[in-house]
Amino acid sequence: MNPVATAPLVSPPRILLVDDQPSNLAVLTAALEPAGYEILAASTGSAALKVAERALPDLVLLDILMPELDGLETCRRLKANPTTADIPVIFITARNEMTSVVEGFQAGGVDYVIKPFEPEIIVSRVATHLRLSRLSRELREQNQVLEQRTRDLTEEMKRRRQAESALQQADETLAVLSGLEAERWNLAGIVGGSRLIRKIIGDISRLQQFSQTSVLILGESGTGKELVARAIHFDSTRAKGPFVPVNCVAIPGELAESMLFGHVKGAFTGATADRKGYFELAHGGTLFLDEIGDMPASLQVKLLRVLEDGCITAVGASKSKHVDVRILSATNANLPARIATGAFRQDLFFRLARYTVSTPPLRERPEDVPVLATHFVRLFAAEMGFKAPVIRPEAMELLQAHDYPGNVRELKNIIERALIESGGGTIRADHLGLAPVQTDSPQKLPQAQVQAQASALGESLPLNLAEAEGVLIQRALQATGGNIADAARMLGVHRTRIYRKLAE
Repeated sequence: MNPVATAPLVSPPRILLVDDQPSNLAVLTAALEPAGYEILAASTGSAALKVAERALPDLVLLDILMPELDGLETCRRLKANPTTADIPVIFITARNEMTSVVEGFQAGGVDYVIKPFEPEIIVSRVATHLRLSRLSRELREQNQVLEQRTRDLTEEMKRRRQAESALQQADETLAVLSGLEAERWNLAGIVGGSRLIRKIIGDISRLQQFSQTSVLILGESGTGKELVARAIHFDSTRAKGPFVPVNCVAIPGELAESMLFGHVKGAFTGATADRKGYFELAHGGTLFLDEIGDMPASLQVKLLRVLEDGCITAVGASKSKHVDVRILSATNANLPARIATGAFRQDLFFRLARYTVSTPPLRERPEDVPVLATHFVRLFAAEMGFKAPVIRPEAMELLQAHDYPGNVRELKNIIERALIESGGGTIRADHLGLAPVQTDSPQKLPQAQVQAQASALGESLPLNLAEAEGVLIQRALQATGGNIADAARMLGVHRTRIYRKLAE
């Protein structure tokens, strides 16, 4: 649902008048109140300091010649107080000497008006400095955002350098990529040697050359979909532009359109200033839409329109603007099934999935577990400040036997916990927090089970049990397309049993 466009309730700017002459206060009030300003007044410098700290006016009109605390010292104290330091001060005085003007600016004033004055002059000066103050405040806020972004990017670069440093210490079997490949593709975080990982790396290297192509990344939670998206972005022609990740599930439904496309001041209640959306923030770079399968249907229509013409319209705006953004999206949902139920638009799917990359679950590439485990040990050891310890064989066997419903993220957490448990020493099986491997007994498949599975697979087997077991495993692997985990489930054994037989 679109936010209702209503006029925001904005308080009028507050002006603090400081003068020891009531007649001067009356003249200033008569000039400024008709212009829509809220007037506060003080007759001494001390009173002005208290009012300013309590009420935080938007601007101060300050007389210089006052008893006790003159205007110059009052201004200095306002500027010395962090609470009131940013409030602009305009001096109003009968003193027209150049030295007095210089002292006023040195004390922190932004303007200097000589008495007597025309009311129109005061109204014009006040409006000008209120506008300059607002622009200065907005600039500071934008600078703070940019500084935070710079810090975030610096931290990300630091983490990447740490990861690359850890990889350089590994042996040749640790990473798929050589140092030159990692530098060229920025894939240092993608570790493994399986056929599935090599395919992903090939896909990423190709997609880096086509910076306009939308890519849909499919895979279970924890398989590294965002890592693949970042690798596609970095070192592509868009690498110098921003990479903006957005979790579609985390966007509140009523604010989704505003957060994606931005809004203008006054577009709805609470919209006190213009705000850029994620699309505009990603201009010249990449927008990564994670969990795209859970995007509300109403927003899917608007996203489709942006993908078709490359233009966005901020909430409350009358004109659209063009953005140059590459869309990478990811989901762990079954999009064809959601399309069939009407929960996801088919035309949007085709727009997003001009090229698809599938991140396989860890259980389908168990040969990568030792490589990943060694990588994470060295990575975390470097962060914790000690030499990478050894993983004992029985611990590695336990890691390989685990099914990893949480995929690579789960393995990473297991390794980090094991390093803490071991105190930086050799990692044993009891440090992993995993259940022991249940070995099958007896060592050979039971004859009845062999015959039953043989019948199910439509095969005649040799009479020798050892040979029959090997043939049965081969047929199960053929039936499951080489998937060891599925073959193990078909045969009713643990997959380590199949690994041992293949090794024999």
